[in-house]
Amino acid sequence: MSIIPLQKVTFVGLAADKERLIDTLQEIGCLELISLNPGGERASQAGPSQREREALKFLLSCPQQRRQVRDRTPFDAAEIERQAIDLQHRIQGLEDERDFLTRRIADLKPWGDFAFPSLEEMGGWRLWFYVIPHREMKKVEPLPLAWEVVRRDQLSCYVVVVSEKEPAEMPVTRSHLGSRPRRELELRLEEVELAIEDAQAERAFLTRWSFLFARGLAQLEDKAARNEAAAQTCDQDPVFALQGWAPRETVSELREYAEKQGLMFEAEEPDPADDPPTMFRNPPALSAGEDLVTFYMTPGYRSWDPSSVVFVSFAVFFAMILSDAGYAALLGLGLLMFWKKMGRSETGRRFRPLGVVLVLVSIVYGILVASYFGISPPSGSFLASLHLIDMSNTPLMMAISVVIGAAHVVLANVMNGWRYGRRAQALPSLGWACIVAGGLVLGAAMVLKLEWLKYTAVAVMAAGVLLIVLFTGVGAKPVARLTQGFLGLTKVTSVFGDVLSYLRLFALGLATSSLAVSFNDMADQIYAGMPGIGIVFAIGILILGHVMNLVLGISSCVIHGLRLNVIEFFNWGLTEEGRLYKPFKRRRQEEWTH
Repeated sequence: MSIIPLQKVTFVGLAADKERLIDTLQEIGCLELISLNPGGERASQAGPSQREREALKFLLSCPQQRRQVRDRTPFDAAEIERQAIDLQHRIQGLEDERDFLTRRIADLKPWGDFAFPSLEEMGGWRLWFYVIPHREMKKVEPLPLAWEVVRRDQLSCYVVVVSEKEPAEMPVTRSHLGSRPRRELELRLEEVELAIEDAQAERAFLTRWSFLFARGLAQLEDKAARNEAAAQTCDQDPVFALQGWAPRETVSELREYAEKQGLMFEAEEPDPADDPPTMFRNPPALSAGEDLVTFYMTPGYRSWDPSSVVFVSFAVFFAMILSDAGYAALLGLGLLMFWKKMGRSETGRRFRPLGVVLVLVSIVYGILVASYFGISPPSGSFLASLHLIDMSNTPLMMAISVVIGAAHVVLANVMNGWRYGRRAQALPSLGWACIVAGGLVLGAAMVLKLEWLKYTAVAVMAAGVLLIVLFTGVGAKPVARLTQGFLGLTKVTSVFGDVLSYLRLFALGLATSSLAVSFNDMADQIYAGMPGIGIVFAIGILILGHVMNLVLGISSCVIHGLRLNVIEFFNWGLTEEGRLYKPFKRRRQEEWTH
């Protein structure tokens, strides 16, 4: 749960050893390269083409996957690519034709099954087809045209006009039915459906080459990366230099390799002027917290890793906004259904623990507020005995939200100050932590009417003000330092607003719960007012209402749960933005197949 320390490492050797070094570093995969030749020409790329990527994606997305061939002897990547792309275009063309035929048959169906007479048989006259609303028929009757109503329904009349030219007086535009009879179109549709099935069978057959095809593309990707790495070295014949950022724990391994290969090696700590990338390291169960953090920003290298804090706080905020154990149980069921599928990708495996925590915390909080699809358990029941938080108690819920918000902001400031160690730059953040914590305690003292606690809270807040005034401008001249200190106090409105922003936890949770209750009441009223058939409408309202409420609730949980972390929390806890550590490494087969 920290940002891994990096060192700047440099390799210097003979040009003849350059390619071997690059291959080895790509295999080790622990170095992010630093370009020593920013103005030089870029190496020619040999990565997979867009066509090759498209072919692989087409094969991997096939619902039916065959057993993979491992023997490269009969494998021809170019031929597989050609067949996959041709097949993709053929399937797309057939599906487009199927959609067209389906629409055209639907358009022809109201007019009956007929064959168009030839123009010679009609004596140069043509048939024009119109679907005219009943209210517009009065505009057709006085027209000097030969027309006939061939069908009527509740909304429209189906009118055929016989005319040499398209009538301009008709109140609606004509229907385009084409020249082919419906029976012919239906026969063609059946042929197209069979052709699509055959093409999908061919696609399933080609999937047996996915492994070898993906491995070939990964090799092309690796080659392109090596060319890119070669372009970032400094070459002064007969020697070259390569530089990059490596985790401190791997430096000894790199040094040992350099000594064995006769390369000069040097490792040094980052200078203040350097901008190292940020490398996170968290337990697998908390790794999704990194994705939640980097979704908005990447903390600077000299900052701190908020992944675990965001992981936990996001789960708490999610539960408070959802506020229903029934909805949480449905999410748990959905997680179980997609558990195996999520395990097929690295991203899915990272987010599975987060999903488990979200479901468990949401169920626990839903039990505490006693909401099960908007229904409260009967008084005296076991579930009712677990009802410890009354969501209808506005002062209580507002107090809980403010306490959580204040604790979150205090933690952000404490962690921001902690990264400075014993340096004076840590004191302003600790001052803000004192102000927020003291303000929270002062509010509690006023409610509880404890005079001694009031004085303690005021003293803590005063100490915080002094820390901000005296140390915000540390390093500046006395007058400028005091000026910066007093200007720093202007952020008091910001910290007050950020803490109050956590009231959205109560408001959104109450909204989700209230909507659930409203849908239940609506269904109950319809059932009571319409005996018999009313149960059908009541069930429909329950299903549609709760599905809509669950979707809205999840959206609010994600949007506002993240917002409180990346806006309010990061505003006080992270003052530096960095870039994510991206090591130069070999692409693995599973990275393509997933």
